[in-house]
Amino acid sequence: MNGFSTGEEDSRGPPDQICCLVDEEERCLRPAGNASYSKRIQKTVTQRRLKLHLDHAARHIYICDYHKDVIQKARTKRRRKDSEDDSNETDTDLPEVDLFQLQVNTLRRYKRHYKVSTRPGMNKAQLADTLMKHFKTIPVVEKEALTFFIYMVKSNSNKLDQKNGISADTS
Repeated sequence: MNGFSTGEEDSRGPPDQICCLVDEEERCLRPAGNASYSKRIQKTVTQRRLKLHLDHAARHIYICDYHKDVIQKARTKRRRKDSEDDSNETDTDLPEVDLFQLQVNTLRRYKRHYKVSTRPGMNKAQLADTLMKHFKTIPVVEKEALTFFIYMVKSNSNKLDQKNGISADTS
């Protein structure tokens, strides 16, 4: 090394580091990324009952990109009822919305707008999970929503313009 960084070395652990996790009793052999297995991540893994744990022989806490994605996806999946677990049906027609990608202020605005009651002092992950449960209960008439969307696109207007008294014809 000449003391200068190309940036690539900074985004990953040393090239010989492998993921510090044990997945279903087997040590993961994928290269470690820049994500670390923090206490918060460990709590998520425990809550979601993922079969992952830290290998105590590892001298670091960096995890691979695969396990990072697994943990992120587990955080956004809703818990299914036992009856849904027993039947091998999946909701393939429903798109997955990841509210965890939104900022905390946006989540709070959503909560305030829909008057969702939550306990005070929730962290971002808990708030996103609670709001996701509410989000999935909102009924949507698809034909009506699509018709309105197409109308708005064709008329080159915006719902916010209507609220502010601005007409698309005046511009």
